[in-house]
Amino acid sequence: MLLERFKHRLIVSCQPVTGGPMDNAEAVVGFALAAEAGGAAALRIESITYLKAVRPRTTLPIVGIIKRDLDNSPVRITPFIADAIGLCEAGADIVAFDATDRVRPANIDDLVAAIHDNGKLAMADCSSLGDAKAALAAGVDCVGTTLSGYVGGPVPDGPDFALIAAMRDLTPYVIAEGRIKSLDDAAEALRRGAHSVVVGSAITRTEHVTEWFAEIVKRTAGAADKPVLAIDIGGTKILAALISNGKVEAEPAGRDRS
Repeated sequence: MLLERFKHRLIVSCQPVTGGPMDNAEAVVGFALAAEAGGAAALRIESITYLKAVRPRTTLPIVGIIKRDLDNSPVRITPFIADAIGLCEAGADIVAFDATDRVRPANIDDLVAAIHDNGKLAMADCSSLGDAKAALAAGVDCVGTTLSGYVGGPVPDGPDFALIAAMRDLTPYVIAEGRIKSLDDAAEALRRGAHSVVVGSAITRTEHVTEWFAEIVKRTAGAADKPVLAIDIGGTKILAALISNGKVEAEPAGRDRS
């Protein structure tokens, strides 16, 4: 029943840039309440501290995670059983964890068991269809495309729509997450079979969104500043003019084709 509360709805990931000006409990609570006011049906919150701050302020379902940078494993999202239990106790309704096939401090079966023993749902953050199959076999309640493109090699520009569709053949509970930056991306994820859609950076990471717009403005302005040679090929005459910054730099010159 909990998953049905956000079927075909938006989940907002309220994760500020680490060390940024929004990386504090007050800002994260603000993100969460603003997301709820805008129509989000669930939230994704990182860390026990931020989860405890947000939980009393909303009745929306919360997907809880903890991120750690480990020396002996590439797994970052809720790597330890103690992390999973801590999130359950702090008020998460769903606990998400890295379900990739990599060296890990706790196996998936034990993580799922710990989450279920505490009465919560388990979400597998996957990078591939193989990850999803293994996680479902271990008993997870839903799978996400969260880590597609983040386990090696260059990070793709757009969402992994193909993986969303492939996962939908395994389970109806596919959470589309990762590089969903536009309205069209979100709509396409649903068309590919997503149960719900997570958007994070495009909503709650001001630095990232500002960088996207700043770059396109800079790039477009740079292209506009380049001189353009305009040529008019007529039936009897050819005219040419050099235009730069919206002004004609060289008067039209031409010759008769006769």
